[in-house]
Amino acid sequence: MKATQKDFLRGPPPAAREARIFFFCGPDEAGASAAANRVAAALPDPGERIELAGADLRRDPALLGDEARSTSLFGGKRHIWVRASGDDAHDAIQFLIETAETGAGEAAPVIVVATSATDKSRTAKLLEKRKDALVTMFHPPELSAVAQAVRGMADAAGLRLGGDLAERIARAAGLDVRLAQSEIDKLALYVGADPQAPRPATPEDHAAIGASTEEDGFAPLVNAVLGGETAKIGGEVRRMRELGLNPVGVALALERRAAQLAQIAAYLGPRGQFESIDKGAEMRLGIFFREKRDIGIQYKRWMQPAARGAKETRLDRLVPRLTALHRNLIANSQAAELLLAQELAEIGRYAAKSGTAGVSQKR
Repeated sequence: MKATQKDFLRGPPPAAREARIFFFCGPDEAGASAAANRVAAALPDPGERIELAGADLRRDPALLGDEARSTSLFGGKRHIWVRASGDDAHDAIQFLIETAETGAGEAAPVIVVATSATDKSRTAKLLEKRKDALVTMFHPPELSAVAQAVRGMADAAGLRLGGDLAERIARAAGLDVRLAQSEIDKLALYVGADPQAPRPATPEDHAAIGASTEEDGFAPLVNAVLGGETAKIGGEVRRMRELGLNPVGVALALERRAAQLAQIAAYLGPRGQFESIDKGAEMRLGIFFREKRDIGIQYKRWMQPAARGAKETRLDRLVPRLTALHRNLIANSQAAELLLAQELAEIGRYAAKSGTAGVSQKR
């Protein structure tokens, strides 16, 4: 089965109740991950989450079936969460299906979030006609779509949003539905709302919980790293530690900016100039006034060729590097701050180079 991005704005669509394998793909990794979280939360008995990497499944396709048909340590249910790139999980999913058809037994639900894949990929084609599978592709959202999703989150939390507050929250979250959900959770706690006792929320309430967001958030660190401002990176990393910013959250902020740069590149085409973007396009691309200068600098740096004479850009190499960083931080939570600091320094040095020496793609 296939569903659209809009089907997930207010929660999992009815088709999700029939599926056991979910394949969420497309350039909007934030939207795909948010949909995956909603599906996991809606499972009748989600149990333990078992996280697998697509690269591991590519090396060992049988691993998915082994984990999906195993029981948790204390005998409870489980669901499998796979972070993949492209068709990394194709052979593993095909093996899971084939073994099920030969009587291998019931498998736990499998949720795959696949960056760099589309609904035309081999994995999507494998699943789209099956009644026990659901395929959805996620594109970078527009403000109106994220605002609608925010209203759905607010309804579920017992919040009544007045005026244009949903749009304000969407903008403040950089059109990232995961950050928007976090804002809604904080806002519900602040005003004392819950589904059984709905409460109104005002722009003043949102300002009260987010007053320090611009000053204390991720933006200065993201801009220093992707802008190649190497002299600032050390101080920003210290600020990150002092404020207790989540390393995974920093990685997500970098991924969002990289995705935004890719979206701008797709809009402009190979010969387009950043300065030619009009006001309407700026709004659609999420280029807000206070960030325009930084985004412009970063766009010009990361659209340079990755190597002399190469068609590949620096940005083409950055995206998988950030995806790998995200996975490494989750897998090595005890050393996450150190790993992140090392990666930020290396990415910042690469951004600062005026030549075309390539950045390695660590996995």
